[in-house]
Amino acid sequence: MDPQALSSSVSTSHTISPDGLNHKKCNLLKEENRLLDSVLLKEENPFDFFRVFCESIIAGATAGVFVEAALYPIDTVKTRLQAARGGGKVVLKGLYSGLGGNLAGVLPASAIFLGVYEPAKQKLLKALPENLSAFAHLTAGALGGAASSLVRVPTEVVKQRMQTGQFASAPAAVRLIVAKEGFRGLYAGYGSFLLRDLPFDAIQFCIYEQLRIGYKLAAQRDLNDPENAIIGAVAGAITGTVTNPLDVIKTRLMVQGSSKQYKGILDCVRTIMREEGTHAFLKGIGPRVLWIGIGGSIFFGVLEKTKQMLAKKPPENHKSFYLKQE
Repeated sequence: MDPQALSSSVSTSHTISPDGLNHKKCNLLKEENRLLDSVLLKEENPFDFFRVFCESIIAGATAGVFVEAALYPIDTVKTRLQAARGGGKVVLKGLYSGLGGNLAGVLPASAIFLGVYEPAKQKLLKALPENLSAFAHLTAGALGGAASSLVRVPTEVVKQRMQTGQFASAPAAVRLIVAKEGFRGLYAGYGSFLLRDLPFDAIQFCIYEQLRIGYKLAAQRDLNDPENAIIGAVAGAITGTVTNPLDVIKTRLMVQGSSKQYKGILDCVRTIMREEGTHAFLKGIGPRVLWIGIGGSIFFGVLEKTKQMLAKKPPENHKSFYLKQE
């Protein structure tokens, strides 16, 4: 019974006692609370988690492929600069070497990252106080990075070996790496990758999310597409600059192959400092910041747009639920 019906019955009937009226009001409040609880429970239903997960992997895969296809040549130049020892020259031919194989890895890796990041972020934001939102974004970014690294590392190893001219195709690269170095060869530099990418993912997404929160509060409205892209570019450029030394270490370990020039992360750091000086850790910083800055703009711009498009059509189960409540 709705409040209007209750008011009508009170005004037309003179036989309802005060106790009866209170009883009807109580029943009305219970009914409203029951409906509210059912809606809240529906929002916490595992189907909602599944929907968020599905929307996130679609948005992540779309954004990842867009970025990789658009900016692959810049990444190739960056890799060759970092891999060159001493005064080695950088070849500017074949800048799209390994793109096809890399896209095959980037698509699932980006999907896994967002599929873990978005649900984890939402759960952490609900569980933690509002003033710890940055911690929620950092943690979710690290979790997403760790999960996607299982796909990203082999993809990165194959891509960088092809970018430096060691192999002509992705299938040949995988086959020969496994033949010469074993399956572990596909995970060369895994520790350095995590050392670079876990902080990178955590910092980039934290900066992006916090900038968006601050901008929304200042503007008192939702952000448009260009604003999301600009904030993504700023977050990417800052993160790319801070993590460049870690990227140099990761590149050296991944491209060394079976020669084993470096025994591990610490040996790589000591050898670079001894033979090339500390300035070697800044190799490729220009292309890297440019690549990640533009990439952040494209990635987050496409990501937010895809999420908006997916959110416009609510799932059929939700439609039927609300229709039943009416």
